[in-house]
Amino acid sequence: MSNPQHLRYSKEHEWLSAADENGVATVGITEFAANALGDVVYAQLPAVGDTVTAGETCGELESTKSVSDLYSPVTGEVVAANQDVTDDPSLVNSAPFEGGWLFKVKITDEPAELLSAAEYDGFTAG
Repeated sequence: MSNPQHLRYSKEHEWLSAADENGVATVGITEFAANALGDVVYAQLPAVGDTVTAGETCGELESTKSVSDLYSPVTGEVVAANQDVTDDPSLVNSAPFEGGWLFKVKITDEPAELLSAAEYDGFTAG
């Protein structure tokens, strides 16, 4: 499994893209997390306008194995939720870094402890 180098990662297995010129970044779960969950059958994502807080739950993913909380890697306001994932949660498994993204957030605070791809690889290998 290969984690894209341009993303940053949380220890809760979420990924974060670099913010665009408006301070908006995309959030999803890693392939490692998607594989651990198994087949995702339901996604409860934060709603547009919600405020999310770094390290706190903001939704959940339900798979054939279990229900897992979704954590926000940053603090900010949700500006988009991926309706495609709501309609077809299996996108989280089939394309976790592409079409299976979960939400977009306008960042107001970003914790220092986000990991690089290499650091995340080391974290998940241990």
